[in-house]
Amino acid sequence: MPVPAAPAVTAVAVPSTRDLRLDLFRGIALWLIFLDHIPSNIVSWITIRNYGFSDAAEMFVFISGYTAAFVYGRAMRERGFVVAGARILKRAWQVYVAHVFLFVIYLAEIAYVSKNFESSLYAEEWNIFDFLKQPDVTLVQALMLKFKPVNMDVLPLYIVLLVGFPAVLWLLLRRPALALAASAALYALARTFEWNFPAYPSGEWVFNPLAWQLLFVIGGWCGVGGADRISGLIRSRIVTAFAVAYLVFAFVIVMTWYFPRYGYLVPHWLGELIYPIDKANLDVMRLVHFLALAVLAVRFVPPGWPALELPVFRPAILCGQHSLEIFCLGVFLAFAGHFIRVELSGGPLLQLLISITGIGVMIGVAWLLRWYQALEGRGPAKRSRNADFAGGDV
Repeated sequence: MPVPAAPAVTAVAVPSTRDLRLDLFRGIALWLIFLDHIPSNIVSWITIRNYGFSDAAEMFVFISGYTAAFVYGRAMRERGFVVAGARILKRAWQVYVAHVFLFVIYLAEIAYVSKNFESSLYAEEWNIFDFLKQPDVTLVQALMLKFKPVNMDVLPLYIVLLVGFPAVLWLLLRRPALALAASAALYALARTFEWNFPAYPSGEWVFNPLAWQLLFVIGGWCGVGGADRISGLIRSRIVTAFAVAYLVFAFVIVMTWYFPRYGYLVPHWLGELIYPIDKANLDVMRLVHFLALAVLAVRFVPPGWPALELPVFRPAILCGQHSLEIFCLGVFLAFAGHFIRVELSGGPLLQLLISITGIGVMIGVAWLLRWYQALEGRGPAKRSRNADFAGGDV
């Protein structure tokens, strides 16, 4: 009697070639995050957070979800859930180790400056005062991802998202619509009932994983072929017009924040409807704003865009291809830049010099990392499916 064949698994096309657009935009996001992390930095006025509801954080999380699915989706289809899931968890562990390393060096940097320059201001501004008072308790809380100095919230969010990603990717490859629906339901429940993770010594996570997972899953859905399925819709004139209109609307609203005399342009009923625009729980206004930006990016920067090979884009692409290392470096540089600005009481020219130098250092380190890869025989051709922050070679 013949053995019945196993039921076929729904095949979802997973891209097989590296999309340099992801590296480009991720590199730009790293630069923008660095500029935004320097308090009172006049150069940060060029970043997108000043002209709309979303900022570089949305860009970074979306691309991380896309690349995680891009890297591990094919591995899960070819080698199964256990192998791919083990690789994802291994990457989560690697990011966790990087977070601990960053935490220790970052605290040493801030504590050293605070002690030698006899100023507790830095410790208070960067949220390490509790560590200096109770280092033993605070260190344990940090290892549990509950205690995080300022600017160190992204890696814990990514670690949590990676830990839950094996199950999410399994569902994305089989029932992508169901995966999106489940993610949206969790997002709605978290916002409705104010679910979040506790932080130490008080409060909650700056980036609520139960809310931000939606953007990560949307990125993953695009990474396993969803973007191709809706490419026609994204490029339609109606969707493009809506995206442009929403971005203009967001720009007008944000300008009233900086120029209060124009606040009358926002009717009272509209203000009650849209405010507060919450970043911690990924407000719907922020989510739609990012998606509008993504629509225009896809429309005007198509796959295989020849300009991506131009030297002018190479620095950002290099940084995007080494995002974990460059992100950690950017955290150090942001504090160093703030310290220099405060101690020298510098104005706009010093802030410009600090910003340019910091980005230059990030580019130089990214180039050095690429050079080491070439020495090890792991050049771009052999790393075509590397997603760096998502998990290296598959």
